[in-house]
Amino acid sequence: MKQLGLDDGGFVKHPKKTRKAQFLAEMDKVVPWARLIDLIEPHYPKPGNGRRPIALETMLRIHFMQQWFAYSDPAMEESLHDIPLLREFAGLDATVEAMPDETTILKFRHLLERHNLASAMLEQINALLGERGLILRQGTMVDATLVAAPTSTNNRSGKRDPEMSSTKKGNQWYFGMKAHIGADTANGLVHTVVGTAAKVADVKVTDELLHGDEKEVHGDKGYTTNARNLSSSDPAAGPLWCFPFKKPKGEALPEWKREINHRLSQLRARVEHPFRVVKRQFGFTKVRYRGLRKNTAQLTTLFALSNLYLVRRQLLEVTG
Repeated sequence: MKQLGLDDGGFVKHPKKTRKAQFLAEMDKVVPWARLIDLIEPHYPKPGNGRRPIALETMLRIHFMQQWFAYSDPAMEESLHDIPLLREFAGLDATVEAMPDETTILKFRHLLERHNLASAMLEQINALLGERGLILRQGTMVDATLVAAPTSTNNRSGKRDPEMSSTKKGNQWYFGMKAHIGADTANGLVHTVVGTAAKVADVKVTDELLHGDEKEVHGDKGYTTNARNLSSSDPAAGPLWCFPFKKPKGEALPEWKREINHRLSQLRARVEHPFRVVKRQFGFTKVRYRGLRKNTAQLTTLFALSNLYLVRRQLLEVTG
């Protein structure tokens, strides 16, 4: 039997470019690596007399792969050993370099959390998209989604996460948190992320999701109040509150109001696209950490990457 070589690409004579390889090739081109590295570099450990830190770009690439493929810290370490494609994307050579272990990966995540760099990275990515004319800042769509948290008490404290809470949606109870987003009306790209316990009403977070330059704000009925609705909006005093009309108790909505509600729902439909990317494309369906701060930082990173994913074709046309 012929002996196989050590070269990663030598196992398959005519290797197929898989969907994962295609995805990584696209994201490699659209992520503004230089901007993000310049942002993190002042906080990253400098080489000294001890062990030389792993290259910042390598750690950032590993961190993003964790988000794209829903890897825990141990699973990310294992995957770097098992999957040549991921090592190649991270810029690691298994024949000459030691793979980052799960503790190194965890410490890098903690560094990003400690300096609130997830929000800063979202701002940098959106600055790039604004320069490309993909974020216009003329209107904001607000929405929220529930993210489940483990209900088990089989942990060190013997309790569920105290920062999470329960809420009822329809006839079903959920335990976890809410991810609230403010998204640009032009392409549905997220500019603001706020994490709260699940029981917090959507309407209480509205102001935190606005950047202040909007001419109009879109949202579902959960954001409609007596002071913020189409009837009470004054374009001279602030944005147009494009929230649907609520049905009066015991009455039916007039036909013209139902038609307006239908048109508003069509306009704000693209606010669901970032949720679809984060939950379906990136596989984020349940919080991984305890506490709102850590999970909100991860969600902010996920939505920043979802922005790049949603407009990757437009960005690839520009980059050639």
